[in-house]
Amino acid sequence: MPLPVPDDAPFFVKDYSEYYKGRCYHERSLNSNEGWNSIGCQSFMNQPILKYSNEIRSAVLIIHGEKAHSYYFGKDAYEAMIKNSKYDANKELLTIPDAVHTDLYDNLDVIPFDKMQKIFEENGVC
Repeated sequence: MPLPVPDDAPFFVKDYSEYYKGRCYHERSLNSNEGWNSIGCQSFMNQPILKYSNEIRSAVLIIHGEKAHSYYFGKDAYEAMIKNSKYDANKELLTIPDAVHTDLYDNLDVIPFDKMQKIFEENGVC
């Protein structure tokens, strides 16, 4: 979709368009140039990928913008991960207030680097 996006477009379309066609445009980017991968994650579409997430023993920090159109998925993934899990003590859903999806790509003012570092240090990753 060319910029500017029509006023009646959903917010997430405006947000992604501004990001991929605007501030982070690249001539070889599929998202910037109406392309799409011929292969991708489609093989996961029919698999119950979250069914076994409550067996993950490693620490998990799910970071999601409160205003991201996909916020429900982060919440659902977190709930599935801790439901009936004996490994829930090192799992966390961190909601970034007022942030949209693309804010967590490059908005250094909202990306929780300190929280990520703390999780890595507490779990022996760095």
